Amino acid sequence: MSRAYIFPGQGSQFPGMARPLYERSTEARALLEQADDILGFRITDIMFEGTADDLKATKVTQPAIFLHSVVLARCCSLERPDMVAGHSLGEFSALAAAGAVAFEDALRLVALRAAEMQKCCELVPGTMAAVIGLPAEAVETICDGCGGIVVPANYNSEGQIVISGEKESVAEACTKLKEAGAKRALPLAVSGAFHSPLMEPARVELAKAIEATPFLPPVCPVYQNVTALPTTDPATIKANLLRQLTSPVRWTQTVRNMVADGASSFLEIGPGTVLQGLVHRTAPDVEVNGISE
Repeated sequence: MSRAYIFPGQGSQFPGMARPLYERSTEARALLEQADDILGFRITDIMFEGTADDLKATKVTQPAIFLHSVVLARCCSLERPDMVAGHSLGEFSALAAAGAVAFEDALRLVALRAAEMQKCCELVPGTMAAVIGLPAEAVETICDGCGGIVVPANYNSEGQIVISGEKESVAEACTKLKEAGAKRALPLAVSGAFHSPLMEPARVELAKAIEATPFLPPVCPVYQNVTALPTTDPATIKANLLRQLTSPVRWTQTVRNMVADGASSFLEIGPGTVLQGLVHRTAPDVEVNGISE
């Protein structure tokens, strides 16, 4: 039986996240307090006591989910995985958990990523929308036929795709997608157009930091969002991390490839259960579980 560990992305945060872990584990407490020092503000106070609105701030959301996931993986005495993957931000969690990048370095990269993505959101107003009930090829064709910038951003599961881009272009695409038979094409409550060309300025800034950060071969293959393929090569990992900001998350393809390569058990590590649902819809015959505290 091959074990696949998967790590959630933005949107999985919740008030009180990681607090039970902090209270029961001295190792978790040390890592979370180290994170406060690295970030220069007490993110633990916001995670433990903040409201849902407090946790929505991008500079909080991304490091909070990363910390919850990676500290949980460190402190739960899990068996070594045979493969790992993470959804968007979760890819950084997967890499840290698999030993490809040090905890401190990964946290700094996540914090920078969040800050630069927020700048992009303020620079050019963008949005995202969930599309239900159309094949990927139809969504791609309709996006290509719209004016301005609108692209597939997340291939989450069969018949569930998120599109991203300029607000007017996303609205146009939603109208055309509904006309083409989509069951739903609903705008999401997000602050920007993630995984689209509108994130290019963030990619440029993140490139400098990733290039300066040491990466090592992970303990197992990492299936990366951009290609949906496994790798243990640090140079490839770095290049794909950079491409991720402006490229789609190929989660459906990732899950299929992991199953094809022998994964029979998936464990979601971190807040929420979103990835468990996506895996179940893509590969209903595999075992799917999660740990969140």
